[in-house]
Amino acid sequence: MDKNRQRHILECLAAACMIVALNFAFGHPAGAADKVVKVGNIIPLSGPSASVGQQGKNARDMAVEEINAAGGIESLGGAKIEMLYADSESKPEKGVAEAERLINTEKVNVLTGCWNSAVTYPVTAVAERYGIPFIVPVSVADKITEQGFKNVFRIAAKDSWWTRDQFAFLKDMQAEFGGDVKRLAFVYENGDWGKGFAEQWKKLAQEGGYEVVLDEPYPSTATDLSPVVQKIRRANPDVLLLVSNAADAILLTNTLAEYQVNLKAIIGSGGGHADPSFLQATGENSRYLFDIVEWETDINKPGAKEANEKYKAKYGQNLTGEAVDAYLAMYVLKDALERAGSLDPGKIREALAATRLDSGPGMIVGYDSVEFDESGQNKNASLVIVQVNDLGSGFERITVWPKGARRAGYTPVFPVPQK
Repeated sequence: MDKNRQRHILECLAAACMIVALNFAFGHPAGAADKVVKVGNIIPLSGPSASVGQQGKNARDMAVEEINAAGGIESLGGAKIEMLYADSESKPEKGVAEAERLINTEKVNVLTGCWNSAVTYPVTAVAERYGIPFIVPVSVADKITEQGFKNVFRIAAKDSWWTRDQFAFLKDMQAEFGGDVKRLAFVYENGDWGKGFAEQWKKLAQEGGYEVVLDEPYPSTATDLSPVVQKIRRANPDVLLLVSNAADAILLTNTLAEYQVNLKAIIGSGGGHADPSFLQATGENSRYLFDIVEWETDINKPGAKEANEKYKAKYGQNLTGEAVDAYLAMYVLKDALERAGSLDPGKIREALAATRLDSGPGMIVGYDSVEFDESGQNKNASLVIVQVNDLGSGFERITVWPKGARRAGYTPVFPVPQK
């Protein structure tokens, strides 16, 4: 081989080595483009809760699509989030079996789920046993975060906080608008749901120094609630707190109007008062009623309107409270992964435990930040209170509390004008 040809070969080899070196120095590390974060999602995609499960899936997918399109997880070299879904069918035993499969066969890095508290509760034990971080967007049973587990992190408010926030709202309304409230009436459907709320109300009323003038359970199948309404009228409370399904919520509201019962406020507990049929069937009779929910589309938070419009364009319906929690859960995960810089479950768990998320695309909820306490519960989670009113386009639900989430330009009506 002559010297010129030998020199040419050496120069080509040197150039090739330089290209490899530059790619390594200024590009992603070898294999980073192929790295993924495997997230196992156990949710009801069939059975009685399939509709809400699909809403949560849609919200997760929208968030992950946004995260991956924005470059993935930067601290992991641009790793993308990969979603693996498993149908719980709302059955605890199915949820447990799917958790085992996702951990042992699919080798997921993180678990989320399961919406049904009855499924989430046993699945958390599986995650804890294997040391896999488990993010619970929304499953409200208090006991989920009362097991002493270190790998479970719940974003939404727990069950007992619904009543807590009803009383916090009542206190804030009195401070903001006056109207002294001393006498309370509790009226509720006589199932586990209503009785559970009533037990909490009684404790909170005693702690707050309120007088309970009526404690009245009723069958939600009742076709005549005028005896209950007459008891409310005779008790003469300042504020009436209700737990109702759709048919009885409508019947109670219309009967209260018929008997012209004057109250400073009525506060519902979601359920029937949040059902779309309620406003259609009560109309003027529901004016000024307050109700507690997880989220409303008019919430006054940055990015909420845009996120809802995007979701509606993609899936044909508004975001729900459950869907918003699922959407936020993916951004909580992204934040933790960026800080962990690792797929090691222990490091991801440590990052989740240190979460202080108060801004960004996921923070479209009513409260100000996500921060987990020692039990894994988001200690800043709260509910939203709406008021029913007609502002010229028909009766609607208007976010009024927390005050920082109140619809811009709206002033709550409290106390309700007497008839």
